[in-house]
Amino acid sequence: MRHIDFTPLYRSTVGFDHFVDMFDNIFTNQVSQESYPPFNIEKIDEENYRISIAAAGFSQDDFSIEVENQQLKVGVQTSKNEKSAYLHKGIAQRSFEKRFKLADHVHVTSASYEHGMLNIDLVKEIPEALKPKRIEITNSKTINGKIS
Repeated sequence: MRHIDFTPLYRSTVGFDHFVDMFDNIFTNQVSQESYPPFNIEKIDEENYRISIAAAGFSQDDFSIEVENQQLKVGVQTSKNEKSAYLHKGIAQRSFEKRFKLADHVHVTSASYEHGMLNIDLVKEIPEALKPKRIEITNSKTINGKIS
């Protein structure tokens, strides 16, 4: 695999270190990411998202979901104490950890587990101070609504 050097970007940008680090992590971890368990990321509407993880064979209590530093971490720790002797084991019930980088102002609102699917609902809440404001254009003769 070809390695891309982002060092020149560090010299020409100030305050965008996390973007350069994010691109660097994407390219270095792209091959090593594990596909177990499969998951979907769904955009429900402009503000709402859902992450669905197919995790059959687990109970609701097996999962741990944490958010720290704008990173969502979903994991399962399984015990190695299997008492059954399987003739064929096709259902994977191994430990896993999935990490999702959350954008600014994206928050986890709820999580549910039903029929082998772990659903995590997220919402993007932009503060009023950051929303676009419409500026009224006035005549140069009009100041504060009064004609001068």
